[in-house]
Amino acid sequence: MSKTILAVDDSPSMRLLLRTALTARGYEVAEAEDGVAALEWLDSNAPSIVITDINMPRMDGFGLIEELRTRPRFRDMPILVLTTESSDDKKARARQAGATGWIVKPFDPEKLASAIRRVSH
Repeated sequence: MSKTILAVDDSPSMRLLLRTALTARGYEVAEAEDGVAALEWLDSNAPSIVITDINMPRMDGFGLIEELRTRPRFRDMPILVLTTESSDDKKARARQAGATGWIVKPFDPEKLASAIRRVSH
């Protein structure tokens, strides 16, 4: 099983933080700056998990999650939302879209790693 994680965030510094935290724990990290770029990458790749922000240009995290859940090969893949948003409405919307879990930025690398272990098959 691949230990590749796709990190989807429009902030280069957040993608760097994710890459640093996750590669230190043995994961390979691929990056996309928004949902459109993520879908393009996913056309020819299959990570073990997707971590996505909500607020991004072109396609936000909700749109990305909803689109992935319509595709059979991504229906059961864990998707974690990593965002500054913490409202119950946004969490409920993400769950409804098909998100597996929710982490608020700034993230603690140990808690992130723990969440990944929890949702990984």
